[in-house]
Amino acid sequence: MSRKLQNKQLMTGYIFAIGATAIWSANFIIARGLSDSISPITLAFWRWIVAVLVFLPFALKKLILEWSIVKKHIPYLILTAFLGITTFNTLVYFAGHTTTAINLSLISITFPIFIIILSRLFFKDLFTLNKAIGIILVAAGVVSLITKGDFSKLLNLSFAIGDLWMLIASIIFAFYSIILRRKPEELSIWTLQLSTFILGLIMLFPFFILDTQISTPPVFEIKIILAIFYVGIFASLSAFVLWNKAVAAVGPSKAGMVYYTLPLFSGFLAWYFLGEEISIVHFYSMLLIVPGILLANYEPEKV
Repeated sequence: MSRKLQNKQLMTGYIFAIGATAIWSANFIIARGLSDSISPITLAFWRWIVAVLVFLPFALKKLILEWSIVKKHIPYLILTAFLGITTFNTLVYFAGHTTTAINLSLISITFPIFIIILSRLFFKDLFTLNKAIGIILVAAGVVSLITKGDFSKLLNLSFAIGDLWMLIASIIFAFYSIILRRKPEELSIWTLQLSTFILGLIMLFPFFILDTQISTPPVFEIKIILAIFYVGIFASLSAFVLWNKAVAAVGPSKAGMVYYTLPLFSGFLAWYFLGEEISIVHFYSMLLIVPGILLANYEPEKV
């Protein structure tokens, strides 16, 4: 591949990653803003119902043509669907019940660090000194955030459970991004997305049935309907396609580096729509997390 073509591919990949990140930022506002109106599992279920119905006309033909490939790689697709569709976003919505949208976005950007760790474990990627220092900085930033700057809270683990749910969700999304690195070449992005959307929805269905028995049914007023359509069409369909294309173009680590811009979008939206306060603790945590991610992903140019 020529240098010019390679640079164009990198630029395209970064644009896709920024687009996906900007779209996803509103997902945290919805997770927090609707925490009292609809249960996490119900919100996730209807999100993927909308995503499947909207995506079906565009990808069904591809899925039918590649059906033999889908059957061949069904274990891979089930695992990918469980991590990226069934689990990740459902945990984000659970987290939104007990922590702020700003915290959700700040903790979520730690997932590139988990990508670096998992890449080392599974693909033997080089683990350099700058990556180690970067991980330490990010860890310090997250600890500062979840303890609100009071590190004595670590002695009794007194922090919002939503922060922990979001940290687990970040680890799961890192696994999802790593698995995308092993995507079968003969499987198109369209078939991958539709098949994982359907499989993820099927695996979520039993939990949805259980949830209807134990949770108060939501009143489908206009704000809930609009939110479901947003997360179903944009945060699910558009953003996932953009993200998968970004990972294919620049790799999970470089795409993950772009993800750190998410709090810039989410912080503004949380302040504007939810009235959340941006405190000095968020600023100091950002000063640790962002440079840590940049340092961990830094690769000096080879001469």
